[in-house]
Amino acid sequence: MSLQDDVAAARRAVVALEEATAAVSRHYNDTVDVRRLKADVARLSGDLDLLCGAPPTARTEPLEIIPDTEYSHDFWMDAEDEGLGASNRKPT
Repeated sequence: MSLQDDVAAARRAVVALEEATAAVSRHYNDTVDVRRLKADVARLSGDLDLLCGAPPTARTEPLEIIPDTEYSHDFWMDAEDEGLGASNRKPT
C-alpha cells in the first residue's frame, strides 16, 4: 500500500472510533471516563493531522477574483508607507 492509502485507512479508523465512542457514550452519563475517552479519540485525530497534515477539505465559498489592473491614484492618496509614517511630515 502507498502512504496515501495508509493515511486514508488510518483516518477511516479514527472516524469509525469516533462514531463508536459516541454510540457507547450515549449509554453512560457525562462522566469523567466518558469525557476522557472522547478527548483521547479527539487527540488521535489531531495527532494524525500533525503527523500527516490536515486532510484536504472541500472549499465551500467561491474564490474572489481580483483583477490585475492598476488602482486609481486617488485610492492611495491618504496612504502611508508602513513604518515610515506620512510622507508630508518633516523630519525632526
